Amino acid sequence: MADQLYLSLWYPNFRFQSLPAALTGVLKQFAVIALSDGKPDKAHLDLGRVSAASVYPIDWTESPTYQRIYVNDARAEENPDTAGSLIENAVLEATEQLHEDQAYEFEMRWMLWLPELAGEGDAELDAIWKLQPARVRIIGFGPDFDAGAFEQNGQIRVDFGLDTPWIMDDEAVDIQTAKYIQKNIEKLLAFTLSVEKHCGISSRLLWTESGEPLAEKLIAKLQRLN
Repeated sequence: MADQLYLSLWYPNFRFQSLPAALTGVLKQFAVIALSDGKPDKAHLDLGRVSAASVYPIDWTESPTYQRIYVNDARAEENPDTAGSLIENAVLEATEQLHEDQAYEFEMRWMLWLPELAGEGDAELDAIWKLQPARVRIIGFGPDFDAGAFEQNGQIRVDFGLDTPWIMDDEAVDIQTAKYIQKNIEKLLAFTLSVEKHCGISSRLLWTESGEPLAEKLIAKLQRLN
């Protein structure tokens, strides 16, 4: 069964005022990995940029107090006012007024290998795998947001969406499918290790909503695929 996949990040001696800088650092490392496949084409100009930003008060049941969706497609090439989606500018605007009971969410995209079914009822292993954009949400938590849930979630949490691009029953994986899953795992681990190296974190945890830590499992799976 598909499960939500997260990466939680904790920082040593963390001060809330440093949250914008910490978010900028994680977003930049994500952009590096997102752009590792090469310069984006006109259909994917949002790679390396923020596609949406939101600020939530109190907890997740509340409506956003701030929300901005950026246009980064081909129409934006002729629009001189596209600087807002640059990482530094998007974080600066969304966090202009820091409140300890708020969460600051930024959406970005990267390219993952995903199956595209030819028709209804087709088996996943018979699908055509294509490199497609996938949404990732990077969230910074105020210490009072959602009753201090940052202690469990991390000062920053990365929400990758469903774990299906990385997890599949080994018995159901053929050689070709294994290659695509391996590429997705390598990209996920590259981002995780890049954050660990460059963002000054004290600890990290790659986990699913069901509570299972995944880092060791993904590395073991990658070794089996090789």
